[in-house]
Amino acid sequence: MTKTFAGKIALVTGASRGIGRAAAIALGGEGAHVICVARTVGGLEETDDAIQKAGGTATLVPLNLKDFAAIDRLGASIFERWKKLDAFFGNAGTLGVLTPLSHMDPKVFQELVDINVTANWRMIRSFDPLLRQSEAGRALFVTSAVARRNTPFWGGYAMSKAALEMLAFTYAAELSGTNVKVNVLDPGPVRTLMRARAMPGEDPATLPRPEELTPTILEALSSSHDKTGELIQFRK
Repeated sequence: MTKTFAGKIALVTGASRGIGRAAAIALGGEGAHVICVARTVGGLEETDDAIQKAGGTATLVPLNLKDFAAIDRLGASIFERWKKLDAFFGNAGTLGVLTPLSHMDPKVFQELVDINVTANWRMIRSFDPLLRQSEAGRALFVTSAVARRNTPFWGGYAMSKAALEMLAFTYAAELSGTNVKVNVLDPGPVRTLMRARAMPGEDPATLPRPEELTPTILEALSSSHDKTGELIQFRK
């Protein structure tokens, strides 16, 4: 039986843990060769082990997304080796600090912009030619419901995710008439380290595991998903 992503090249950021790790393993299990991007080598190696156990293959890329020149080099390396990119899951992000906007340290604000916004734009810029070379290029970016709410103390994170949504939806509109589809995923509350940081008093056992999102992620990244500019909301 042919696997959904057989012969496909997929790239996942934040692949060492949480939603990114679960997505990378699921993509590998469905036949994709997964380019796993994250800062921590140890975490990437654990993801690689799990992908191999699922019957898949991976290339590990230890990368700090604030190294924008390295993102450019990554796109060039993918072109040299595979000539295309079939699926891009822009999952990595940072929470920053939950604090009044007037109290936020400028370095924290800048990091929110660098990782949640600028890095994704640099990846759009770097991977766009690769996605266009695919028969059915797919890109999916992770957002949050706070991007569409006025929630006290969440301003920095909300601002960055709102900007990311506009980047993604504009990119989707610019690709109208091509084989590339771009969508945004709002996973809702999920059992991750970021969620634990944001909600330290919450019982993680009440939240869905990252693995429960993978059918939604795989569907959005599959060639059969023909919608674009869509906000996909996962709710258990």
